[in-house]
Amino acid sequence: MQPEHYYFGGGVADSVMHPVVAAVLIIAIILTLVLQRKYLIIPFFVCAFLVPLGQTLVLGGVHLFVLRILILFGCARMLVVKASGKASVFGVGLNAVDKVFMLWAIFRVTAFLILFSFQSAALVNQVASLLDVLGGYFFLRFAIQDDNDIRRAIRVLAVVVVIVGACMLNEKLHAQNVFGYFGGMPVAPEIRDGTVRAQGPFAHPILAGSFGATLVPLFFLLWQDGKAKSLAILGVIGSTCMVLASASSTPLMAYVAGIVAVCFWPMREHMRMFRWGIAMALVAVHLIMKAPVWFLIARIDLTGASSGYHRAALVDHFIRHLGEWWLIGTNNNANWGYDMWDLSNQFVAEGVTGGLATFICFIVFIAMSFGRIGRARRAAQGDRKREWFLWLLGAALVSHLAAFFGISYFDHTQISWFALLIMINVATVKKVTEAVEQPQVGLAEVPLSFPAAPVPGPVQSGTTRPF
Repeated sequence: MQPEHYYFGGGVADSVMHPVVAAVLIIAIILTLVLQRKYLIIPFFVCAFLVPLGQTLVLGGVHLFVLRILILFGCARMLVVKASGKASVFGVGLNAVDKVFMLWAIFRVTAFLILFSFQSAALVNQVASLLDVLGGYFFLRFAIQDDNDIRRAIRVLAVVVVIVGACMLNEKLHAQNVFGYFGGMPVAPEIRDGTVRAQGPFAHPILAGSFGATLVPLFFLLWQDGKAKSLAILGVIGSTCMVLASASSTPLMAYVAGIVAVCFWPMREHMRMFRWGIAMALVAVHLIMKAPVWFLIARIDLTGASSGYHRAALVDHFIRHLGEWWLIGTNNNANWGYDMWDLSNQFVAEGVTGGLATFICFIVFIAMSFGRIGRARRAAQGDRKREWFLWLLGAALVSHLAAFFGISYFDHTQISWFALLIMINVATVKKVTEAVEQPQVGLAEVPLSFPAAPVPGPVQSGTTRPF
């Protein structure tokens, strides 16, 4: 049976704000307004991932979560910078990935509002969702503008993971979620088949474990920095604790996928052949199997208590009911079959909540991110340190894709997803630009005084359910 207020979020009727959380929020707001841009990621990530999602202020029926409040002040900071004209808000400016991301968010909101006939509850819900998604994305775009910002963000994430990993390990061993004592979420963890599934400050154990798993390839980046090697090790240990404590197959699958992607580094020049090989193998298996190939998902059970069949059935119903959701999504998915209200697949969630246009935009900006990594890595050929940097970003993207087959990001886990997209965007922008410009007319012959065609300088090294 579909939970009450599933589509519109529901939530508590009164504010839930622990005094400690309120103090941390006030400090984070002040820091957001006064810190230099390059340090803004520190208070933002601390509040995004260490404050339980249930901490919220309810004003006029509107839920202002801690993260949402911080996004509002972050957007205010961006507006001040934009109005002053002293610095660019987004560094090199917006590009195609940013624009497709905006289209994705707009299509999703528009489809949802049409589907629910612009009900007041739907309107409030989607305005809040748009603030969370676009506000969060572009604040991160403002805070992360170069390689140094990327490394700083990963170091902060490593500290966060160490703290959350220790708390989730304690939750696993003692069946007490310390984040629950702040209010807004249970102290007693979920138990399935006698196994504690720790969730820490996240909305679900799978989301908690996926958050830790998808960060592992990024922590390998810190190994390049001599001063951050200890932090890299601690980050991997913290992530591993989160994955194991969650006792869920999806995080384990994402963890393994990220590691395997890293290990494919020696094959980096032959990935096109490998991709085509996978595609042909899946087609062959589809023709041989009695059931469709996506029912391979039903066979994935890394913990002994997974619901892989539900995920496979969800994909199957999603494909069979294309005519029902392709235009603006559907609110009838609960009637597709048992537990089909539970959109525990990011790709299915995109189509069901936003229709085909939203689904396509989601696929497109992922494909564009992979494409940018590939072009930038080829442009950096010979610079092994730079190639490795880009390869690890791609491995983290693979890890997220693996997680998407078992969960949809409906809590603050989506902030880590947005952060990765922006890291890829920022890390590849110069190399992609050079790769496009180099085959054109001889740039060395262009007069330096001609403003329309400047000589490029050298490369500097260094959803979905709304919540």
